[in-house]
Amino acid sequence: MNEPTLTVIPIPYQPSWFYFSRLRAWSYAAWLDSSAKPASYSDSQIDILTAAPEVVLACHEGQVYKNGQRYTADDAVPQTESLTQSPSPFRVMREIAAHYDVADEDVAEDIPFSGGWLGWWGYDLKATIEPRRFSSKPTQTDMVVGLYLWAIVLDHRQQRGFVVVHKACHLGQAEILARLFSQVNRSLEPFQLQTQFRSATSAHQYQQQFNAIQNYIRQGDCYQVNLTQRFSATFSGDVADAYLALREVSPAPFSAWLDFPDKTIMSISPERFIRIQDRNVETKPIKGTRPRHSNPVLDQQFADELRHSRKDQAENVMIVDLLRNDLSKHCRQVRVPELFALERFANVHHLVSTVTATLKHDADCYHILEDSFPGGSITGAPKVRAMEIIDELEPVSRQAYCGCIGYISLNGAMDTNIAIRTLVAEKNQLHCWGGGGIVADSDAEAEYQESITKVRNLLTCLETFQHK
Repeated sequence: MNEPTLTVIPIPYQPSWFYFSRLRAWSYAAWLDSSAKPASYSDSQIDILTAAPEVVLACHEGQVYKNGQRYTADDAVPQTESLTQSPSPFRVMREIAAHYDVADEDVAEDIPFSGGWLGWWGYDLKATIEPRRFSSKPTQTDMVVGLYLWAIVLDHRQQRGFVVVHKACHLGQAEILARLFSQVNRSLEPFQLQTQFRSATSAHQYQQQFNAIQNYIRQGDCYQVNLTQRFSATFSGDVADAYLALREVSPAPFSAWLDFPDKTIMSISPERFIRIQDRNVETKPIKGTRPRHSNPVLDQQFADELRHSRKDQAENVMIVDLLRNDLSKHCRQVRVPELFALERFANVHHLVSTVTATLKHDADCYHILEDSFPGGSITGAPKVRAMEIIDELEPVSRQAYCGCIGYISLNGAMDTNIAIRTLVAEKNQLHCWGGGGIVADSDAEAEYQESITKVRNLLTCLETFQHK
């Protein structure tokens, strides 16, 4: 009898932090976090936790690196690639994953991740997709993903836990289980913010950027541009304190914490980018925002105002159409089963639409991710021209922000977020971005305030850790 490609081991159901605090002793620890509040959102159910990948794939200055070494055309990608041109990171992921099979009969229906790629794809990875229109940023890393052959899967609705281990995993089952129930030794100082958050864009500069976009819209260059600003502060200590506080004040179904060596990513995202399961594709773009209010009557007024706003509905439809076009490249039966649904989060109301499709027989998740990236809800329309305008106007790089975070399973499943409400910790600097879509009838002051409203609760939360 053949050895199964996957082994599934039941473990005690515990809060995700119980296990993740132990995994951090290993490199490239990752936590895809559905907010751990059962039934709080329709998509809050499964957490995936893992560490110690077999392979680390990075895209740095437009070049693909495998375990720190540059990956070239000699490394099994099609020989039509020249040696001076780095191969597509999406094709490289497909090539490497093909060496790790998963038998269909070994895949449990209620466990979405069977081992595979997990990590972050940054917004500026667009330069590898549209190299004639964009160039990679010097010294910048635009993607870090690990090929993980084991993971913890926690089902919050069923209150069950499992460890999934691929037969090719370099870690033994006993070693993994020993780590999960080991003692936690905290070696870092508590998190502390050394400065307040400051924006890289003044109100006056934002007004100038807004005016430039309005001019492009009047000239017919674009219909919508997503304009963002970056807030930065200096910190010290363990960012675990920061992430755990953020997920309490603003639980979101597509959150993530990637505790990677050079750059830690903390995402409190409410937005799904692309999910693929059994060749069924779903994307859930967000366009349209109003603040929450502590007064229930005023809170409902804001919600009703958003629900009936023609401007916000028009913005939403623009992005729905863009995503329908992106998906149609590799899908059939592209439909919009839900338009303008109102979803309530800790600090904002959002308009959320749902687009579904079915993969064509010759397509896979790598095709979909590459040809839909980055997500239309954080670029504008038309997508490429909007991104050119963003590059012209925004003074700093978006890095992981507005890219996506998630997994591509070896069994062909995928789930990713849009990396909004996302913070990047790097060299004692903590960055957080906020933004929104600018259209012809937008108001500059209202858009400026919305870009702050979306992240105000995150920044306020972290400023409670400020050094006195």
